[in-house]
Amino acid sequence: MKVAGLYAGIGGFELGFQSAGFETLLLADKDESCRAVLSARFPGARVEGDVSSLSELPTGTAVVTAGFPCQNLSMAGDKAGIGGAKSGDVDKMFELLARSHVPTLALENVYFMLSVDGGRAMQSLVNRVEDLGYAWAYRVVDTRSFGLPHRRRRVFMIASNEIDPRAVLFADEAGRPAERKLSLERPIGFYWTEGRSGIGLADDAIPPLKGGSGLGIPSAPAVLFPDGHVEMPSLEGCERLQGFEPGWTALPFELTRSPRWTMVGNAVSVPASHWVASRLANPGTPVSSAITSLAESERWPTAAFGQKGIRSRVEVSEFPFSRTPPSLETFRDESWKPLSHRALAGFYTRAVEGSLRFPDGFLAAIKKARDSASR
Repeated sequence: MKVAGLYAGIGGFELGFQSAGFETLLLADKDESCRAVLSARFPGARVEGDVSSLSELPTGTAVVTAGFPCQNLSMAGDKAGIGGAKSGDVDKMFELLARSHVPTLALENVYFMLSVDGGRAMQSLVNRVEDLGYAWAYRVVDTRSFGLPHRRRRVFMIASNEIDPRAVLFADEAGRPAERKLSLERPIGFYWTEGRSGIGLADDAIPPLKGGSGLGIPSAPAVLFPDGHVEMPSLEGCERLQGFEPGWTALPFELTRSPRWTMVGNAVSVPASHWVASRLANPGTPVSSAITSLAESERWPTAAFGQKGIRSRVEVSEFPFSRTPPSLETFRDESWKPLSHRALAGFYTRAVEGSLRFPDGFLAAIKKARDSASR
């Protein structure tokens, strides 16, 4: 089947589809740096700019993939909702779909979109796909399910008038794995740019990569290793943790600040996309799960489906598979860099001043690393 990728970023969605046997016809993104990556990595595809500049999709397009802008939907954004200046760009996609009559739409976005603006963002999306005659389903999925030590929860939504979306998103279920107590005997990932309101502590994983930090710094999270060192993965390490080949975004950008951190942080996780594509190509039987009616006034759950105004919640986990990720230790190499004394000192001060709870010994280990870095 043939794919048109809108708001394609660096092609994580489309790379996953390509690895599942799909052909990419078109890739569109308004960001010049993203288009440079797309042109280099998808030489057979037509690369365009702003989605609003497209009058139609290529003939034979079977699936539109879209990791549409999330800046107004994420917890780190302004929470303006689907009508925000960035995320409201999705209107252009629906206008294009209405003109082109594509059978299937695959969307990806941050899980916070389910609750932002009182749930109206998700309500708007559901209304739009139903207006186009699609049945739909969505599910929050964690990248750790696919064997990467990257705790990244994202909403995947399938809307189609050709296949049953439930046969794509609900055909695999492993159940949520037992959560372990955070321990200094294993790597602990965290946001070093934060400290007072939340730091995204992750057990032997990194918290979700982001396009930017609370300090406005495009950067990777840090990891406290059992040996007491606090290090950050390199760009190439973060590309691997998103499922890309190291160096996927390594192009000679002529900019003062490299856009690579932002592009990798905003990307769609490749193995999650591959799973969606594989199930689109080979739909399965939805697992036996509790299904209950979903009223329009209720909060959006982590998984649901519907058609023509009839909506239901589904009790499935965020883990289609139970592929235990390897330890972050296996991703650690000479490209990882120690967190600086200044960064450690700033984080430690904010953490002490805040009211967050930390694992036993965590702050003491950070303080020791800070003191060592000052020598």
